[in-house]
Amino acid sequence: SPPGLLLLTSFLLHMEESHASPARLVCDNRLIQKYIGEAKDMEKRAGQCQALPALSCPTVLPLVDFSLQQWKSKSNETKRREILCDLALLVGAVAGAQDQECGARQLSHLYQHANSFFLLLQTFSWEAGPWEPGCSSRSMEQMHVTSIFLTYRQLVQGKLRFFFHDLAKDLCK
Repeated sequence: SPPGLLLLTSFLLHMEESHASPARLVCDNRLIQKYIGEAKDMEKRAGQCQALPALSCPTVLPLVDFSLQQWKSKSNETKRREILCDLALLVGAVAGAQDQECGARQLSHLYQHANSFFLLLQTFSWEAGPWEPGCSSRSMEQMHVTSIFLTYRQLVQGKLRFFFHDLAKDLCK
């Protein structure tokens, strides 16, 4: 569909300046490693802020830990929906925390990256019907900006990396 193609194109232009394709995003393991490195870098830079204040109100973050055994037993569509729920919560948390002076630039980058992954994953679908909000993602309340960066890094390093790995088995033969 044209809107989905437009979102995918904008994601690929934003995330990778070279000649990327949807298959390359999934099939080229170096890209996800690049995003993991960027997530670590954002987390490190945010942690360097002197006297990083607590958030003015608690933010709800997804619990992104998972059992690899359980993860492998899920369909790609179930995995996609679970990651979309996590990303939706994370994007909302980042948007609510952007009033921070120190770390604002890193929060802006994190928002762009997390939202780009969110938009991209909405274009993938194996079941009838588009993704609809209304998640029952496991979550926790946090008062520290650094928790947002940690959650994003864990999500990219965990579920998202394994999801792309699973997709690559079918798409990259």
